[in-house]
Amino acid sequence: MEVKTDDSWIEQVGEEFEKPYFKKLAQFVRGEYKSGTVYPPQKNIFNAFELCLFEKVEVVILGQDPYHGPGQANGLCFAVGEGVPLPPSLQNIFKEIDAEYGDQAPARSLASRSGDLSHWAKQGVLLLNATLTVRAHSPGSHQSKGWEEFTDGVVKALSDKREHLVFMLWGNYAKQKGTHIDRTKHLVLEAAHPSPFSAHNGFFGCGHFKKANEYLEKNGKKAIDWLS
Repeated sequence: MEVKTDDSWIEQVGEEFEKPYFKKLAQFVRGEYKSGTVYPPQKNIFNAFELCLFEKVEVVILGQDPYHGPGQANGLCFAVGEGVPLPPSLQNIFKEIDAEYGDQAPARSLASRSGDLSHWAKQGVLLLNATLTVRAHSPGSHQSKGWEEFTDGVVKALSDKREHLVFMLWGNYAKQKGTHIDRTKHLVLEAAHPSPFSAHNGFFGCGHFKKANEYLEKNGKKAIDWLS
């Protein structure tokens, strides 16, 4: 597994790559790509970091695993490539954004929406899965192999070395990352996961996207354009 990421991340979390757990993880991941189908494509494993530099992060959205179906995972949590049908969780994310922004949201059908969220990443939204790889058609197959320790390190580095970030933790798996966040200097927003199985239990109506922008602007930062 080639670690391909920007120097800003190497500077802040590069020590993780030298730890025994990560070397063991890298060996496991290389073997998985050689022996079967794994998502995302290897070139996109660290895509979230490539598109959103450490010093540019303003919002962190935490997912669980990459999508495990063909052509979906691209290294950004919840996102899919241009022209790929929207997965249910992403549909619900768009529904919540449209509900929050009401008349400001352009009239368009979900079917016409792009699931490519790279425009969010380029504005400072780190779209981070807790586990960065997964075996095809086998959700959770790369959990407990070391990725969680690595992404814990990422969250802790952001919490320790940056100020006034927004962390969106959806679902119990993401909320576990909250233990690494200093809530005296960052805004932590928690809700149910946007999956169809849980979205009606607290994701819909959470108001996270407006709350994030209000917090950013209050702290002299630029709001994220969630509607583009």
